[in-house]
Amino acid sequence: MIIYKDIITGDELFTEVYKITEVCDGMLYEVQGKLTSRSEDVDGALIGANASAEGGDEGSEASTVSGVDIVLNSKLQETSAYNKKAYQSYIKGYMKAVKAKLEEQGSKRVQAFMAGAPAAVKMILGNLDKYQFFTGESMNCDGAIGLLDYREDGVTPFFVFFKDGIEIEKYVSCCVRGDFHQMSSYIKLPPCSLTQL
Repeated sequence: MIIYKDIITGDELFTEVYKITEVCDGMLYEVQGKLTSRSEDVDGALIGANASAEGGDEGSEASTVSGVDIVLNSKLQETSAYNKKAYQSYIKGYMKAVKAKLEEQGSKRVQAFMAGAPAAVKMILGNLDKYQFFTGESMNCDGAIGLLDYREDGVTPFFVFFKDGIEIEKYVSCCVRGDFHQMSSYIKLPPCSLTQL
């Protein structure tokens, strides 16, 4: 499985299971999700319930969680909305941090990132009032802020992320004596075109 992580915070942002396209001359990833509802069992013992004393028999309760699948699966956290001035301040610091990270990694994308970022920022600022803003699970606002919008149908959600602000990790599952184990973070890929994966 391929996981797309924030290059600054290391938070998981999305995985390969979604439709991912490059937009704005390859500067941004557009990740399409869907609205979903799912049932999650809550073990009453975890919150101090005593099934025998309360006459319960199963020890768990089902609750329903609804939202955008990308948000639920990657545990993205909604953050306060940005106005134009606040977003410009954020994006200035974010661009510096991404550039520094790319230079640290010896990436050949530094020049392309710095040349293409202004057009991407202009496109984002032109649509800023349409977006909801999300951070990764750590809620670190110095990292990537995912921008959630909806297609013209009003029900199909999609996120926008800066491509160069994302590192790609390939997770490999292996079988040892019949048991499956997850090996993680062994293959890190630099930002690349989707056709290269």
